[in-house]
Amino acid sequence: MTATMDEPDELSTLARDLHRLMEPIHTVSYFSPESRDAIAACGFKGYWMGYFAARAAPLGAVGPAVVEATFYNFAPDRVRRALPDAWTFATPEEAMAARLTGATAALRRAITDRSPGADDAAVLEPVVTVLERCADAAPSEGRVLFAAQRSAPAPAEADLLGRLWQAVTSLREHRGDGHVAALLTLGVSGRESHVLAAARRGRTEPGMYAALRDFTDEEWALRQDSLRDQGVLDEAGKATQMGAVLIEELEAVTDRRASTAYESLTDDEAAMLRSVLAPLSAAAKPEAAG
Repeated sequence: MTATMDEPDELSTLARDLHRLMEPIHTVSYFSPESRDAIAACGFKGYWMGYFAARAAPLGAVGPAVVEATFYNFAPDRVRRALPDAWTFATPEEAMAARLTGATAALRRAITDRSPGADDAAVLEPVVTVLERCADAAPSEGRVLFAAQRSAPAPAEADLLGRLWQAVTSLREHRGDGHVAALLTLGVSGRESHVLAAARRGRTEPGMYAALRDFTDEEWALRQDSLRDQGVLDEAGKATQMGAVLIEELEAVTDRRASTAYESLTDDEAAMLRSVLAPLSAAAKPEAAG
């Protein structure tokens, strides 16, 4: 490796490593009690109304069609039960503020409980500054949710955990938009992507997807049939050789597209991110944050 990380394979590996480290930091905004309480205080009715409103808020007071297209893989009926009604309870600006407040409080509590000192300003500020630089430099063409999240109101300069969450969330949406583009390019619909993800893990039944993504047994079987017709799944619902190749290509393309955010990183900066984010990530995981 040279002083600047410019080898495609190394950048793809870095992009995947950083995604795994940053995802728990991002997802406190969905699973932590602080985040749920902050979103509920906006008046949203139920978890899913709060989820769609808070995540879509950087896009403005959009209707369900925009969220169905941008989020890609949710059941349309679930989105339509939340939007546009959510905007009668709170504005997008209020939803964004609540999301940031809850996420920051969750990170502060998790780090205090699980990794004291991991948020030391002298250590954390360089990491936040580098991640903000990556988010600012990442290309936004075709990445609507990323562009909107990156343009959300910035936390106060002194709020390092808020800035960390904002930068991590922007980079997460950058990767997510690229993943959707990969799915589209390779011909996998949003609903099929869940069935394919389950097959990757050796699962052939809807399981958790029934509750989390509103799959009935009938729709699951229908999506499996579609993937079988494409040669991606076998009769048992497991990935065929063609399916395994498709899954690997989806991940590889996603990593390559995500890596464009990290092209300016030096070896030392990449090492710093891996080192400092590791304890923060461990503390932020739901099972750790308690």
